[in-house]
Amino acid sequence: MKIYNGDEVILGRLASAAAKAALLGEEVRIVNCDKAIVSGKKSNTFQLAKARRDRKGYPLKSAKHSRLPERYVRRTVRGMLPWKFTRGKEAFKRVMCYRGIPEEFQGKEFINLETASVKKLPTLKYITVREICKAIGWNEKNETIFLGSYFMNNKKP
Repeated sequence: MKIYNGDEVILGRLASAAAKAALLGEEVRIVNCDKAIVSGKKSNTFQLAKARRDRKGYPLKSAKHSRLPERYVRRTVRGMLPWKFTRGKEAFKRVMCYRGIPEEFQGKEFINLETASVKKLPTLKYITVREICKAIGWNEKNETIFLGSYFMNNKKP
């Protein structure tokens, strides 16, 4: 199993490395997805994200775009897989993304992509996935309250 760290890593390069590993048959986990970086001007990135969400025909039958950072990253990985073929769908099932670091991965070694680091960018124009998701409507506070109460009420004995 390969565990990639998304902290201050360019999203496209992280997604292509994860997609390649998944196509080769490896289980891929990406942690700290909300800290991954998309390069470019903030205003342009926000406009593209909102335009992608608004570019749908009949709202009840069109594609649903998730606002969660981990789903945003997973969708980016899906774009780098041959999704329409069985091989791509099976590879996509092997990819999981997480916000933060789950307890099951505490103490394990992460793969840090040095070639995809934010330090390689020629400019300081970038934005995190968390900021993009907040701009398209993700409400972190309500989700944390909901999930916290859900897990508190549904504990396993």
